Formats: sequence, structure tokens, C-alpha cells
Amino acid sequence: MGMQNEQKTYRIDGFSCANCAKTFEKNVKDISSVKDAAVNFGAAQITITGDATVQQIEKAGAFESLKVVDRNRPEPKRTPFLQKHREVLISSLFMLTGFALVIIGGGQTWTTSVLFLASILTGGHRMFLTGIGNLAKLRFDMKTLMTIAVIGAALIGEWPEAAVVVVLFAVSESLERYSMEKARASIQSLMNLAPDTAVIKTVSGTRTVSVEDVDIGDIVVIKPGDKLSMDGIIRYGSTDINQAAITGESLPVMKLAGDEVFAGTLNGSGYLEVEVTKNNEDTTLSKIIRLVEEAQGKRAPAQHFVDQFAKYYTPAIMAAALLVAIVPPLFFGAQWTVWIYQGLAVLVVGCPCALVISTPIAIVSAIGNAANKGVLIKGGVYLEKIGQSRAIAFDKTGTLTEGHPHITDVVIYDNEKKETVLAIAAALESRSGHPLASSILEYAESENIDYTTLHIDNFMSETGTGITGRIGGRTYTIGKPEKFEDAARYQADGKTVMIMKKDGRTTCLFAVMDQPRDSSREAVEKLHDMGVKTAMLTGDNQRTADAIAKSIGIDEVFAELMPEDKLDAVKTMKAEDSVAMVGDGINDAPALATADVGIAMGKGTDTALETADAALMGNDIRQLPFTVDLSRRTLRIIKANITFSLVIKLIALLLVIPGWLTLWIAILSDIGATLIVALNGMRLLRVKE
Repeated sequence: MGMQNEQKTYRIDGFSCANCAKTFEKNVKDISSVKDAAVNFGAAQITITGDATVQQIEKAGAFESLKVVDRNRPEPKRTPFLQKHREVLISSLFMLTGFALVIIGGGQTWTTSVLFLASILTGGHRMFLTGIGNLAKLRFDMKTLMTIAVIGAALIGEWPEAAVVVVLFAVSESLERYSMEKARASIQSLMNLAPDTAVIKTVSGTRTVSVEDVDIGDIVVIKPGDKLSMDGIIRYGSTDINQAAITGESLPVMKLAGDEVFAGTLNGSGYLEVEVTKNNEDTTLSKIIRLVEEAQGKRAPAQHFVDQFAKYYTPAIMAAALLVAIVPPLFFGAQWTVWIYQGLAVLVVGCPCALVISTPIAIVSAIGNAANKGVLIKGGVYLEKIGQSRAIAFDKTGTLTEGHPHITDVVIYDNEKKETVLAIAAALESRSGHPLASSILEYAESENIDYTTLHIDNFMSETGTGITGRIGGRTYTIGKPEKFEDAARYQADGKTVMIMKKDGRTTCLFAVMDQPRDSSREAVEKLHDMGVKTAMLTGDNQRTADAIAKSIGIDEVFAELMPEDKLDAVKTMKAEDSVAMVGDGINDAPALATADVGIAMGKGTDTALETADAALMGNDIRQLPFTVDLSRRTLRIIKANITFSLVIKLIALLLVIPGWLTLWIAILSDIGATLIVALNGMRLLRVKE
């Protein structure tokens, strides 16, 4: 029973078109031991539920010469150009020789007919086998249409045109395959980032092993200039690491002992020993690759429309072609050969190549480009939703701000010495677990104050009031300012104030604030330029929240929220607009899930990858305007592609009325549309930040 429901994913090499991928999927489903099969055309793979051998899978794809390649090392050997396109080239040669003889001899002879037949069989034998097989099963796809058109043209003696249809259809498929391979190359580049081997430290020295054989807890040695093969924590050494592969940030980041590092990133100038924390298949890079592949398989709403449309469109075109071929001769006494020819031309025009590829190529290109810039989008549906968002809600802490408080002001009273006051405050706060304590300790350390030698008696910490302790016979307290008028000035700026007292007299005021990120204002301004409204969600008091929102340029503020209140705030915004929510993914999961699309900051990398629909891996909010821009461009390109594909077909079909439609025009309109749609979609690979 377990075997029946086991899922396995295979990488497939050789897909030339989205329709062929569908045929392949149906063929695999027909294998008796297979319960279900799903082809991901974008990532060139198939997931099979049940059991199937590699031979059975390849037999199901024999019509396209599809091959199963090793999933872990997916780089198939590069086939030389001449070998890869041998059939098309030989077919073209026969066709061109035939045309040359027609021109020289002033017409068709049996020699030219043989040359055209040779061209048709060389370039089209695979198409015919599939087309005839499909006809037997009453499946109507592009190859079925083309097979009928070519056989029909040959039967009425239009050998040259039949040969042109075959050659140009083969060229069109090669172009489609090339453009999809180009779009997929972004995942390919991600896969080749991490090395296959790692150098691990052993009792007797070091040895090189395959990454599959590295265990959690092993110590991996990384020399200067080497790429990291595993995720882990630095146990020895410090260095600058280029993390562009994971985060998209171009500048190297300084890493010290205790810091986390990722597979696929590049070590700068230091020697490192790293303790492995994840198996090879669980590294952040592996997860990103897996999620990008799944994303490219998730259909966008536009693609659903195209798939449904094509389902009814192809039979409709066949019916139209039949009517064009038989109605004029039967009812209006027109010539049979002329109108059968017109009917065949309608079949060729009807071929939905351009329409079927219009969406996947745009989605794959956009998601791949985003992944290379450190933005992970989990599917075409989310890519569309980001572009449709008219409002973006931001969690404050750790998203718009740095996420930890800094001291901004220190005011000393009663002529006390600053060094003494700071040492006492730091000594007391070093025993406190309060989030603001770290800001005083950080400040004291930055001023080189030594507070470790002070002896504290009677230390007490009370939640909500503060801390108390006796040092050198005096009682010191640090807590809220109560009605201290000096505090109001700092609180008006959105700062949190702490007062330190000695024997009941105020000796020092600390003003603390979680600083907005440098990048927040810039990102928010760019979003406003795009016509996106912004809102901030925070647990802070209204005054602090307003001050921070004003400094960043946020439109709307929801303050004093508990985590569950964030959910209601997002619902309120959703009543007016489609809303994207940006948070750090840890306590924002419910709000991220409620928004139309949830975008996580990459700080809690694993959490961000799990909870959100998209993740900014660089933990940099400046990646957001790029993502919105890319998404909107994708929507525009998909709409343009679908419209263009349909308009070209309509114009060609209208040429039937005066009887001007030829097989030449039909096939050129089809190949032209496919090429333009593919190139238009591939423009998304070039969108920059």
C-alpha cells in the first residue's frame, strides 16, 4: 500500500512545448502502476504517485525523445548544435533543393515531389507518430492539427507547402524549447552554486567527502576563496562572506564565530571551521531551489484561463476548418481543392502554440529572475497578487525598524560623573532580563565602561516597575519616568524613557528608540511613486508609532496591537483594497496568512520560507519595490502575449473570407506569434532592481 502512494519526482530533459508536456503527463497516467502524475513544465520535471520505472517513463515520452536525468545533478551534457538540430537541418536541405528544382524546371516534377516527401518524413516523422496516436485516442493537440494539415496538403498535391509546414513547425518547436531552457537557466545557476564535496575535519587531519555523506555535527573546513557546501555555525575563524546566492545582497557580510552561514555562499579572505547544522537536502539553498521549482509549476490564474480556453479552442478550430473545407463546394459549387486547401490553412492557423506558451514563459522568467536577486516567490498566483496589491501593510519591529532598541539620549543630573552613572546602570541592567536592558549594556560597552567589578546587594526586579539594587551603601533604581516632566519631550519624539534614581533623587535619564532602517524611507517612497498605499502595524503606543511612521513616510498607522489584532487590521484594509503584508514571519504568521499575499523578511530564514507566499531573503525592504515592479511587468506581458496571440489568429482567419489565406501565411503567423511571445516573456529575465 505504501508503494502505491509513494511520490517521486524525476527531472525530464527534452520538453519542447507545453502541449507535449500535457500529452506526456497523460501517457504516464496511463501506466497501470501509476495512480497520478503531474508535470511541472516550468521546472522540467514530473512528480509520480505510485510506481514507474525509468524505462516506462521514457517510453511514455518516446514521442518527444524525452529522457529522465539525475535529479541531484541535473546538468545534461550539452548536445552540439548540428547533432541537436540534425533532423530539422536535413529536412530543410531537402525542401530547399526541391524549391531550387521547381524554380529551375519551371514547375513540379516527380523528382521535386520525392524531395518534398523526403523533407516531410525527415522533419515530421515524430510529429506524425504522435498526431496519428492522438487521433486514435481522440486527443486534439497541436501535433494532431499539424498531422491532418500536412497529410491533407499532400493528398491535394500541395507538396511544397506541406514541406514548409513541417520545417517551420519544427523550427517553431526548437525556438520554444530554447526559450524555455533559457528561462529555466536561472534555477540551473542556483543548482550549480553549492559544491558537491566538503572537506571535513577528522582525528587524523582532513578528508574530502560527498555532501550527501556529511552528517549534522561534523566540522567542515573552508579555505579562503572557497564556496560553502553546507549550512552551519562558525566554530573557529572570521571572514567576509558573499551571500548574494541566498540573499541577493551584493556586498560581502562580516561573519564571526557563532554566526550562521549558508551553503552556496562564497568565503572571502578568512579560514573557517563550521559545524554542520543541516543535511544537504535541508540546506537553505536546497529549500530555495525546491520552492522555486514548485513555484514555476504552480499555475497563475492567467494560465488557468489559457489552459481552459485551449481545451475548447482546439476542437472548435477543427470544426471551423471542416466547415471551411466542405460548405463552399457543397452549397455554393466552389472548387473542392481550393477550399480543402483553405480548410487546411485554418487548421495550421488554429495551432495554439503561441497562446499556450504565452503565460508559462513569463512566469518562469520572472520567478527565476527574482530568485537570482534574493526574492523568493512561491508561485505564479502570488506573483500576480503582488502586482495587483494596492496597499501594503508592514509589521514595524524588524521590518521597518532594526528590531532592537538603541540609546539615543543620555541626560545626567546633579553634576554626577557620566562614567560612574553608566557603570552603575550597566551593572544593574546586566542582571535584568528586560528587552531595554541590552541597549544600556551596548551603550556602556561602546563607551568602554567597565561595570563588571561593581558589587550589588539586595538586587530586585519587578515586572512593570523596574529594578533596584544597593551599590556602595546607596540604593539605585531604574524604571519608568512616572510624572517626570523632562521625559515628555523625548516621548513626543516616539522614544521610550527610563529614569535612574539614587536614594530617590533622579541622577540620569535614558531615551531609547528602535531605529528605523536606513532603507525603509527609500522603499516606502518608491512604493508611493508606484501608487501603493502603506500602513504600519505595531504593538507600540500611538505616540511612538506616529513618530516612527512620520519619519519613514507611512500613510496609515495601526498602533497598540496584540498579535491577534494585526489580523483584524489586515482584514480592515482588505475591505478596501487587495493587501500584501510584510513581516518577519515569526509572530506575524496569522496576519501574513490573512493578507492577499504574505511577504516575509528573510531574517528567520526557515520560518520565512515556510509561512509566507514570498520572502525577501536579503532581509532588505528595498527588494520590495523591485518585486512589485517585476510582478506588474509580468502581468502586463502576460496580457499582451495572450491578446497578441489571439489577434494574430483572428486576422489570419479573416483572410479566409476573400480566400487569401495560404498555408504560408498560416504557418508564418503561427511561428511569428510564438517567437514574439517567447521573446516578450524572456524580457522579464532582464528586469533590474
